[in-house]
Amino acid sequence: MSGIWQLEVTGDFSSAHALRNYQGKCERPHGHNFAVAVCVAGSRLDEKTEILIDFKILRRMLKDTLDELDHKMLNDDAPFDRINPSSENLARHIWRQMKLKLEDSPAAGTVQMVSVKVSEKPGQSASYME
Repeated sequence: MSGIWQLEVTGDFSSAHALRNYQGKCERPHGHNFAVAVCVAGSRLDEKTEILIDFKILRRMLKDTLDELDHKMLNDDAPFDRINPSSENLARHIWRQMKLKLEDSPAAGTVQMVSVKVSEKPGQSASYME
């Protein structure tokens, strides 16, 4: 019987957004220091290193993804110029970007995305997985 390993890396970014059709004060521009946790999984370790994927590689992928969101008005840039920049949509967007980066990494085919969790503040978060 073979097992599955899950790895998680975390990061953060600061951005502003305005929730369209919210009908409350969050419909006005406001900012958050978002925290993000990315979980990946795989069932086969690298033969030489006996690791699933280097944490350094995962952290770099996450940093590159979050740098695209950092210190922006999210509503101004795609895809959030069309969809609400909610924590739910941010989690899905980050998941998709990380999936693309994994597919172009040395771990392609052996490491899969599991989930992305986005927190606007402690005690409230949105997770996305496929």
